[in-house]
Amino acid sequence: MAKINFGGVVEDVVTREEFPLSKAREVLKNETVAVIGYGVQGPAQALNMRDNGINVIIGQAPEFKADWDKAVKDGWVPGKTLFSIEEAATKGTIIQFLVSDAAQRAIWPALKPCLTKGKALYFSHGFSITYKDHTGVIPPKDIDVILVAPKGSGTSVRRNFLAGAGINSSYAIFQDATGKAEERTIALGIAVGSGYLFPTTFEQEVFSDLTGERGVLMGALAGIMDAQYKVLRDNGHSPSEAFNETVEELTQSLIRLVDENGMDWMYSNCSATAQRGALDWRPQFRDAVMPVFTELYRRVKTGEECVRVLESTGGPDYKAKLEIELKELRESELWRTGEQVRKLRPKV
Repeated sequence: MAKINFGGVVEDVVTREEFPLSKAREVLKNETVAVIGYGVQGPAQALNMRDNGINVIIGQAPEFKADWDKAVKDGWVPGKTLFSIEEAATKGTIIQFLVSDAAQRAIWPALKPCLTKGKALYFSHGFSITYKDHTGVIPPKDIDVILVAPKGSGTSVRRNFLAGAGINSSYAIFQDATGKAEERTIALGIAVGSGYLFPTTFEQEVFSDLTGERGVLMGALAGIMDAQYKVLRDNGHSPSEAFNETVEELTQSLIRLVDENGMDWMYSNCSATAQRGALDWRPQFRDAVMPVFTELYRRVKTGEECVRVLESTGGPDYKAKLEIELKELRESELWRTGEQVRKLRPKV
């Protein structure tokens, strides 16, 4: 492992230089990786591994026709590399459990008997193991239980891979029954296309992940965009102006500068007026949202968010209800304006 100083704190990380793809292939050469679920993370991780020369098969419920057909379209062959969930899990030596958290609870009784001695059960989210009292997911003692969690959506995992880049991932060992759990985990992390890997625990992964999704990455971001857009519109600004100042400049300009060299560098490459205002208002926004983040983390840690997820996403009518909520978001003035703004971007 490499020791890297992150803001004064030294952490161990695994890079491709010290654990190259050739080593990952050697570690996994006698393994059959069964990817269970071809929805969000499943396709990206499976395709990346296949492209990297790993022996991969897919386990997908045929009754979910859209996902089954997607797998066939991507080149997985029914009866050869595409099977039912139970058949794939029986054939696999490493079982990547990549269905949704609610689906994991539902599928677990059928999957558990397939997890025979020496196999590895792989997650990309610590949810089912951390909240086992709610999910009922308690693995057998004679298998490895491991995690690689890419810090991005399945779409980003695949796009970055195809672009020759990677996406950073955390990894964790919950149970090492074979003595080779860590080596298996890191090899899989490299094989799915990670940029670098940093250690965590199942619990820490799910606590940080749920907080991030509900906070800066999605919930908070959408919420502050809603608020700023409304204030600008209420004060007479046009939809185009309000959207450009709220979303377009952030996504097409400023966040790219942050990505390149950090927040201070972005500040340094903006006008003095923008710098001064941002520096003055940053503490006010921080102090305003701190109580919200504190309450959010409390709910994640106590399992209240877990219960909310399982109760809401596990119902038979969840997708219909979700579409109503997404439709409201999609058809808001802010995002209808965004649709038009994107069409007006110059074509390269």
